[in-house]
Amino acid sequence: MARLIDDRDRAQVRRLHAEGKARNEIARAMGRSPSTVSKIAAALGLSFERGPEVVAATEARRIDLAARRAQLADQLHTDAERLRAQLWEACTVGAFGGKDNVWSETHLDRPTFGDQRQILAAAGTAIEKSLKLAPAEGGEDAAQVRSMLGALGEALTRAADDEDEDADEDGGAAGG
Repeated sequence: MARLIDDRDRAQVRRLHAEGKARNEIARAMGRSPSTVSKIAAALGLSFERGPEVVAATEARRIDLAARRAQLADQLHTDAERLRAQLWEACTVGAFGGKDNVWSETHLDRPTFGDQRQILAAAGTAIEKSLKLAPAEGGEDAAQVRSMLGALGEALTRAADDEDEDADEDGGAAGG
């Protein structure tokens, strides 16, 4: 048989509620069920409504996450800018080769066309992800960025085709 609610239970609920304890915390402290604590609280005119606190905490969390997304989006844009700069920087390409498997390096004015395509793909991915985290303002979206990167990729393809044609005309020696 259930234990009857007495004045001592009511006083304990009133005191713990005033301390800011939640319903389940009070129930554990008293050795009573949460529903019994709710009945006592209701009879005393007390409420465990935490709506305003939950709303405030949820809003604070939303704001924190938005700030973190904006920061990450900014970092991804910076990464894309660094990658794009590599398209036209001098670089060194190395590989093992020959019958003795010897390491050899070649210094180039800019990355090979294949490497430039990979750099563009990585930059495009960084921009696309950053725009998903923090969409561009002023009506611009990821489609416009992809279009710009696509046009740049086509220009690089044409440039590489021109170099291949020049190499064929020069008897295999590519111009730089």
